[in-house]
Formats: sequence, structure tokens, C-alpha cells
Amino acid sequence: MTVPAWLEWFYLFFWIVFLLFLAIGGYFMFRKFLKALPKEDGKSILDWQEYYINQTLHLWSDEQKALLNELVEPVPKLFRDVAKQKIAGKIGELVFHEQAEKLTEEHIVKGYILATPKRDHKWLIKTLQKKQIDLSAYQHLFQ
Repeated sequence: MTVPAWLEWFYLFFWIVFLLFLAIGGYFMFRKFLKALPKEDGKSILDWQEYYINQTLHLWSDEQKALLNELVEPVPKLFRDVAKQKIAGKIGELVFHEQAEKLTEEHIVKGYILATPKRDHKWLIKTLQKKQIDLSAYQHLFQ
């Protein structure tokens, strides 16, 4: 009994798509695994991120949380929480190292710029201009 040609092509297509999805999933799992590996100091990138968030959590007001939510709006919903946590960790790191008593809009903007890839900066610039926030102090971070 022979298998129809269209079924053979379907099997081939199925296995190619299956292996492609497996590779994509493996790539993202491997990236997460690398971030969870401890560095020289014994803590991973994710451990430090969580540490900075916990140390500065009491400084966040509802208005500042709303600004962060607005800034991460273009991120797809599936990845939004991870992006928000990464950005909040970077903001927390800035505030922690400055030993600031209060979290400011400047910390949020600076942390967002430092935590995100350059391709996201275009949307950030548009959003900040719409909110009438002066970007001259942050130009060196966009380079």
C-alpha cells in the first residue's frame, strides 16, 4: 500500500514546523536558563532583579506604577509581565545605588531606557513627548 503524495508532503511540512517550534521554544528556555545561572557573586541576574525590586517596592506610588504600565503597553501581553519586571528591576537598581529617598519620574525613564533594547526607544520617545517630558537629559542614554 502506497501513501498518497499529498500526505507525504503534509508529513514533511508537519515535521519542519514541529522542529521549528521546538527550536524557538528551546532558544527562549535557554535564555531564561542562562539568566538563572549564578554569577561570580553567587546570585543570578534574576536574583539581583528580584532583590532590587524588593528593596525599593515601598517607594513606588500608584502614579508611578501607572506610568510604568503605560510605557510597557506596546509589549505583547504574553511578555508584558516579564518586561515590566525587568524594567522595574533596573529602576530599583538605579534607586538603590543612588540611595534615593524617593522614586522619581527621572528614575523610571532612565531605568526604562537602560533596560530595553534600542528598537523600543522610538516608541518611548513618542510616549514621553506626548506626556510633555523633556528628553534632553536622557539623550546620552539613547546613543
